[in-house]
Amino acid sequence: MKRFSRDLLRSSWVQRVLGVLAAEYLRLVWLTNRFSYEPADVYDIVEPEQPAIFVFWHGQHLMTPFVKTRDSHRAKVLISRHRDGEFNAIAAERLGIGTIRGSGDHGGAFHRKGGVGAFREMLQALADNWNVATTADVPKRARVVGLGVIMLARESGRPIMPFAMATSRFIRLKNWDSTTINLPFGRGVVVGIEAVHVPPDADAETMEQLRLRVETYLNEATRRAYAAVGRPEAALG
Repeated sequence: MKRFSRDLLRSSWVQRVLGVLAAEYLRLVWLTNRFSYEPADVYDIVEPEQPAIFVFWHGQHLMTPFVKTRDSHRAKVLISRHRDGEFNAIAAERLGIGTIRGSGDHGGAFHRKGGVGAFREMLQALADNWNVATTADVPKRARVVGLGVIMLARESGRPIMPFAMATSRFIRLKNWDSTTINLPFGRGVVVGIEAVHVPPDADAETMEQLRLRVETYLNEATRRAYAAVGRPEAALG
């Protein structure tokens, strides 16, 4: 029975149904929360910098497809090839976001789970004027920025844009990344922090400094976001 249930969940039609339901639920959350922006002119600041690398924390990612508010905001998101990533990819595509399948940074080990191919595809997407969105932290190490996103910025010449989204009503799971399931009928906020640029000749020391800067900015964006929706205690995860 356990194997049957596992195989059923992995089937393409179940993944498709789950992806569609997830997308429409998130659309409901977006439409029924009153979202504000910090700073208020964040899009006027960000648009001249595009294409850019948009980064956010694991577990705080569910509402991020709605950062794309205009057809000109072409975006692709990195999603794991793991079976759990399949319905996430279906949901993202239904919400108008392109997908890149593969792993992110595993402590710099890009050869794992299609990482090299995903890295090259992200570089190509940026070169083709697509924004790229990805979690910044290393899998299983929540809120520790990996060097992968710094390497992507160095090789592409595009800026990193750290941001956070939060809603006043949510459920938080007790897993490694404290996944937040946003709920309808509340308040929401999008908080952007200044861009981080990585020089093309950045050495190991410079990259580590910039990695820490991205980490600091993401923590600050998260703190501001939860404070803005009246849930400051939630910023700690």
